[in-house]
Amino acid sequence: MHDPTTKIQAITPEHAVMKSTEGRYDAVIIGSGISGAIAAKELTKKGLSVLMLEAGPAKDFTYHGFQQYLSNYYSNASKDNNAPYPDNPNARMPRSTDVSKLKPGVPDDKGYMVQNGPLALDSTYTRVAGGTTMHWEAKILRMLPEDFSLKSTYGVGLDWPISYDDLMPYYRIAEREIGVSANVEEQAFYGIKYEPGYVYPMHGLPPSYLDQVVAKGIDGSEFELYGETHRVQVRPFPQGRNGIPNKNYNNDTGYTPKGSVSGYQVEQGGRCQGNNNCVPICPVQAKYDARKTLLDAAQTGRLDFLPQAVASKVVVGDNDAISHIEFKHYLSTKNPEHTVAKVSGKIFILATNAIENARLMLASGLPSSSNLIGKNLMDHTYLLAWGLLPEAAGTMRGTKCTSGIADFRYGNARHKQAPFGIDIHNDGWGWATGSPFSDIEQLVDEQNKFGHDLRQSVVKRISNQLLFAYMVEQVADESNRVTVDPAYKDALGNMRPIVNYNLSDYSKAGIAYARQTSKVFFQRLGAEDSSSYSPLDYGYFNYQGEDYYFRGGNHFSGTHIMGSNSANSVVDENQKSWDHNNLYLIGSGSMPSIGTSNTTLTLAALCYKTTEHIIGQLSQYNINIVSDSEFQLTKDGCYE
Repeated sequence: MHDPTTKIQAITPEHAVMKSTEGRYDAVIIGSGISGAIAAKELTKKGLSVLMLEAGPAKDFTYHGFQQYLSNYYSNASKDNNAPYPDNPNARMPRSTDVSKLKPGVPDDKGYMVQNGPLALDSTYTRVAGGTTMHWEAKILRMLPEDFSLKSTYGVGLDWPISYDDLMPYYRIAEREIGVSANVEEQAFYGIKYEPGYVYPMHGLPPSYLDQVVAKGIDGSEFELYGETHRVQVRPFPQGRNGIPNKNYNNDTGYTPKGSVSGYQVEQGGRCQGNNNCVPICPVQAKYDARKTLLDAAQTGRLDFLPQAVASKVVVGDNDAISHIEFKHYLSTKNPEHTVAKVSGKIFILATNAIENARLMLASGLPSSSNLIGKNLMDHTYLLAWGLLPEAAGTMRGTKCTSGIADFRYGNARHKQAPFGIDIHNDGWGWATGSPFSDIEQLVDEQNKFGHDLRQSVVKRISNQLLFAYMVEQVADESNRVTVDPAYKDALGNMRPIVNYNLSDYSKAGIAYARQTSKVFFQRLGAEDSSSYSPLDYGYFNYQGEDYYFRGGNHFSGTHIMGSNSANSVVDENQKSWDHNNLYLIGSGSMPSIGTSNTTLTLAALCYKTTEHIIGQLSQYNINIVSDSEFQLTKDGCYE
């Protein structure tokens, strides 16, 4: 049995190149987020040798490194999603604080992503070890079955080449790996189904007091929409964070949460304590992040991890197969000096994210035979609506979002307008107004509060705040896309992503209806509706005479969509490139639609399906694939 205290040891570029030259890597993976981590774990446990390149540094694999990220967050005046992570010019990441209102026809290159409009997109991702799971919210919903057949069912967007039933067994595997806390009886709605007797690894986390206040006021409310009645019910969300293990999981053997009882507990975290700043960083590491999966891969002894290595070119060799990947390795985040090298393997897996996968392919001159690389960029569009409740509701207690409303995610209305899910935010108006800073400014400037009176007024005001965040579906549209241009490069000379982004009338109609439901909810709760949408806001738009603004959901998807053939897609149902037989582009970029659920669980399920296929393909190279009976993960999380 491998030592459970095994850590990920970074190798040198020279070591990686040497082993690559000797043909010792079965797979080369670009990116250490959840997609890359799953691929690394599944391949190494089958006896395969894997090299992983990560653009960012990897100091957070130590307890001290993670504590430094926490210190960065606490000391950073901005509390945006990437606040814990130091600026790294050599592998920059987008930040919402860089986004400003666009001028028509004038690209904005202030941030890492070049915003080419017509609307500015403030979504982000994180380029450090563990990827964007280092700042994600950890709501972990399955997609609805109807989300997989949008075009054939509702005449909008695109269909998947697979169905919910095809993905269902992989959802189960992903929920185990992430460690999901949820109750099946609360999640089996609108076509979502489970295998008989299935239970989640851990019991669902309890709803917050705020959730209960909202439920008491609006549960049972009915809305007539395109001939259907939508009856509202507040439901808890599945969570990718440690709760109470379900003893009935896995045939009554139970589930051991990663990091809660293992030998490396300090490194990996315990049970959720309800910290409200779990976005962007969980202070006790109870929230899943991809480092947990990477540690499992490292314990096999078959993972070589090379940080500070930015993939710069995918090179095609004979018979359209990928021959190698070039990368730039820098020694310091303070200096752009770097070396250039190349690595090869039998299989190449791009596992960065929807933006970076597309950027790398386009920068390599590989737009795909369908010419769809970078196109069909999707993200969930958020409408925020906020009000002041007539009573203290425990705002700022609990994780960011524990419950919400799923009753507008489905149905006939999808022919005409985008569906949406509704999050009940436990963190008050922070996302919408910058609370509590905005509250203090208002109380001081407009009401002349100070001293004890100011402190009491801030507490009273924040305790009554309620924010609804409407997560609105966006369907695939080729005009929403990622491109590159040599005029825009980063410190290492790599081309940066250029984003063209707009909202369709389909999405805007869904946003407009979402706003109407918020007015009804506030009325039934006796809340003062404080929502306002300024034309000066970077996300502003006007629809049918009404003002709105939107926020991005950090759910970049669709830039290398899967489909039924090489003419209508970039990858097949196993996320293998139609054009290059040994290249896989994995993650949410492969998704033809995103529905109204956060994308992480679905992309993780897809990755399990893909690695199953890759293992089958690699067996054709006369590689000895280890059977599950020979090599498996024990209950305590160690390999034997």
